[in-house]
Amino acid sequence: MDRRRFFSVTGAGAATVAAGGMPAAEAQAPRKSGKLQPLKVRLGHQFGTLTDKNAAWVARYGVDGICTSPVVTDPARLYPTPEEMRKMLDLAAKWKLQVDLVDSVLLTSSHIDREKNPAIMLGQSPQRDRDIESFQNHIRTCAATGIKTIKYNMSLLGVVRSEEVPGRGDTVYEKWNARDALAKNPPLTKAGIVNADAFWERIDYFLKRVVPVANENKVRIACHPQDPGTPPEGYQGITNVLGTIDGMKKFIAMYESPYHGFNFCQGTVSENLVNPKEEIFDVIRYFGSRKKIFNVHFRNIKGGRDNFIAEMFPDEGDIDFVRALKVYREVGYEDLLMPDHAPRVPGQADASRENFPFEFGYIRGLIEAERHLV
Repeated sequence: MDRRRFFSVTGAGAATVAAGGMPAAEAQAPRKSGKLQPLKVRLGHQFGTLTDKNAAWVARYGVDGICTSPVVTDPARLYPTPEEMRKMLDLAAKWKLQVDLVDSVLLTSSHIDREKNPAIMLGQSPQRDRDIESFQNHIRTCAATGIKTIKYNMSLLGVVRSEEVPGRGDTVYEKWNARDALAKNPPLTKAGIVNADAFWERIDYFLKRVVPVANENKVRIACHPQDPGTPPEGYQGITNVLGTIDGMKKFIAMYESPYHGFNFCQGTVSENLVNPKEEIFDVIRYFGSRKKIFNVHFRNIKGGRDNFIAEMFPDEGDIDFVRALKVYREVGYEDLLMPDHAPRVPGQADASRENFPFEFGYIRGLIEAERHLV
């Protein structure tokens, strides 16, 4: 999105400023009784274990809701206790923060060769049954402590990129080019060959045992799509079945439930489209209208499937964030919009931390501008 159009969405004349050249009627969200639907999205952020330091940091920038994790005192226990969850919530309350969702101890976004607890994704019983029981227990602790959403991944490759490229100022961005990556002939992972059928079996095995527990406890389980989509022949022997829109549609149709949906990474979904600049909005509509979006990673990219720059500032990618926000309003999405994968500054201890405040302010500005449409 052109930064010069950022403020063009404000004021009574905003209806005539159609993002991306759209007619004004298309640019606006549907009206009820002559009025726009209320915009309920809030600014969010995610990070690891909650501490005073990172709680103070996000509170400083006015973040409305967070995704974080409690301290699990027993490393052999793969879920937090209610007491550990309450300590996390007390710390958040100290800094006037709201914990909207938490990360699972299991099913992280790490590469399977580095994953500490790989049994679920490797399909290794009986250990996967014990790990699934831990995930079920985490759902129960969320219910016991008022957390409505738990976030997880079903990935074997983690987040795959092929190279770094220079970014704005002194930053670097991550890029994925499938042709270049395949040319390096990367080795198989410890998982070996995992074709689509095998991958779907592992997903089905997990969902069959977890969705009923989510239903019983009224806790949403939010799966992150696979980042990125990889070629049909696979990458490192893995076929990423949740790296296509059709795969995502199949996923939510399995064990249909209002508590089974996505941590909808707009960046990842855009990466899996041939022409995300135009296609992403209908994808948001598809999942958003079905109430399958439980959290949004509001990230921009440049390029499309199999060849894109993924980690860039939100104001310089191909996706029109003004238009995207209008669609989230249109479908009645009412949870968090959070930045994700901020550009890194090489040589810094936390190489992306200083760039998140820019993204907080950018997203906050979009929300406030859209909220004041009349």
